[in-house]
Amino acid sequence: MDRIQEKLMILADAAKYDVSCSSSGSKRKNKGGIGDASASGICHTYTEDGRCVSLLKILLTNHCIYDCAFCVSRKSNDVKRAAFTVEEVVEITMNFYRRNYIEGLFLSSGIFKNADFTMERLMRIVKKLRTEERFHGYIHLKTIPGASEELIKEAGLYVDRMSINLELPTEAGLKLVAPEKDHESVRKPLAFVQNHIKELQSESALIKHKPLFVPAGQSTQMVIGATPESDYQIMSVADEFYKNYQLKRVYYSGYIPINSDNVLLPQVGTQPPLIRENRLYQTDWLLRFYDFKLDEILNPQFQNLDMDIDPKLGWALRNPQFFPIDINTADYKQIIRIPGIGRQSAMKIIKARKFGKLREYQLKKIGISYNRAKFFMICADSPFTLGEMSMMNVKQSILQFGNSKYKNTIPENQLSLF
Repeated sequence: MDRIQEKLMILADAAKYDVSCSSSGSKRKNKGGIGDASASGICHTYTEDGRCVSLLKILLTNHCIYDCAFCVSRKSNDVKRAAFTVEEVVEITMNFYRRNYIEGLFLSSGIFKNADFTMERLMRIVKKLRTEERFHGYIHLKTIPGASEELIKEAGLYVDRMSINLELPTEAGLKLVAPEKDHESVRKPLAFVQNHIKELQSESALIKHKPLFVPAGQSTQMVIGATPESDYQIMSVADEFYKNYQLKRVYYSGYIPINSDNVLLPQVGTQPPLIRENRLYQTDWLLRFYDFKLDEILNPQFQNLDMDIDPKLGWALRNPQFFPIDINTADYKQIIRIPGIGRQSAMKIIKARKFGKLREYQLKKIGISYNRAKFFMICADSPFTLGEMSMMNVKQSILQFGNSKYKNTIPENQLSLF
């Protein structure tokens, strides 16, 4: 038991660098076994309907045949190594679930021997959990680049979500710090899984009980800041992957300096670039849920996001010709482009204005960020319009309000983050 605990400490710690563990989208139901991925029930994540659940997040092994400069498990790194057996992972997962510690499993791995050798063991774990232990909780499995399609296809029958790390945003960046890897080994399994999902969907009209295959879809992860790609290059890759492979999520992981001796990697102190990571997630959100096109936010002439302000505000300041927007007559797509107004607030505005023209105090009650939105909209009693102030003054006014708002709760040395 002491050896199992030691393995768990090593392999759970090594798994913390993988951030792509969202559990949204699963519809797997319990039919007489243990666990349920579609209802509420040691990694915290959020489901599609907003519930927070706990996942056991571990590696099968941190042994690896590759020597990626940015990875803590690279073969040249002097760290403690460990590997679980198939039976040990199954036993730990079931014991943790029975003690109500977890709701599911996030399983990844380093690569020992070769891709198929590792993938075969991952597949055996999820198969054993489903067929022998009758575990119906959530399972997220990391696919091994280069693994055979047969193993990926069989594993897909037992998991809820699959993901495979793109590692670096561009092929050139990947070759710089991980010359043994390439993007094709990531694109190929993503395309295979997506095509098989489509095939099963097309057969659903003919087959009454079609098998579940990766019901929560696929995701990928990129390390940001280890190589010199611009925000435009990063988001161009993400936009392409969303369109071509219908991914559920692309995750942006700020580079953590774990290999300070490598001259190819940037020396960024001890903290990853969290502000840039946050701005990329905000841009991602605008593309997926706010009907923005990538070239509106980033393009060859504007390749990097402003770290001082969020990308929607940045777009608005660069495009004053679209403002001010009349909150009492504009449609939903226009309203959600106003900085400070989200999708839920936009729907509330549309419903509320059926009963009369909206004024400032009503908009504040709805919950919009009025001190930001007021520069870009007009309501029944608006005091001024955007044309009365320069873009620079608008930006400074918003930044000053943000600083004063957080001044009493945030240390002085962190105010620049807002």
